Amino acid sequence: MTVVAHISDLHISKASFDEEILLKAISEINHLQPDMIILTGDITDNGYYKEFQQATRYLQMFEAPLFAIPGNHDSRNLGYLTFEELIGERSWKLTMGEDFTVIGLDSSSPDENRGHIGRPQHMWLEHQLDECVINENFSIVALHHHVISIPETGRERNVLSDSGDILKTLTTHEVDLILSGHKHVPNIWRINDTVVVNAGSLCSDKLRGKNLNSYNVYNISEYEIEIYLNNVGGEKFLFGKYPRNKL
Repeated sequence: MTVVAHISDLHISKASFDEEILLKAISEINHLQPDMIILTGDITDNGYYKEFQQATRYLQMFEAPLFAIPGNHDSRNLGYLTFEELIGERSWKLTMGEDFTVIGLDSSSPDENRGHIGRPQHMWLEHQLDECVINENFSIVALHHHVISIPETGRERNVLSDSGDILKTLTTHEVDLILSGHKHVPNIWRINDTVVVNAGSLCSDKLRGKNLNSYNVYNISEYEIEIYLNNVGGEKFLFGKYPRNKL
């Protein structure tokens, strides 16, 4: 079984996050010993260089391999350049074994809240997913902005601007999991055979209603995907269970 921890929207800064909650989350996730951690953006609150420096010190505390993509807050104030220097590539592909692929997309635009993938990155994505279909790989695509509106998040203002085209590519290629953040509200949609999961905020104080700081854990076996919602320092419960596409 492959275990993936999904964290998002830390908003590390002088004022917009809770260090105690972050440290507790790091301890919990290290105890789970996941095979990888996927961070779907908004690591920082303003994209400042000092915020990224602060963030890297926390991220180094995670014991599992961590793979991150930028969010809209990370791309402010030249943060998209700092991300590449201190965190890594903004778009990437990784493989585990011969049949497990994870693709990270940069949906951010400098100093804008809206999300956009764009044609060049979209073409690259299609090529990578073509290979996944041919090889019958289990596939995960991670991006910051949500491709489908999230309930109980107010008026929709900054969904992915080319979400229709991206969603068509993802679902026609039978992507198993689409992982996003951005809205700070956990949610699951299922479209065709693709499961679309949004993570809450790991440690930010920017929470809607009664939502708590949380992260998702995916237990991926040969036959199914179990999704757990973990409230930091609190309740853990089964969020959803779905059969795998490619058996």
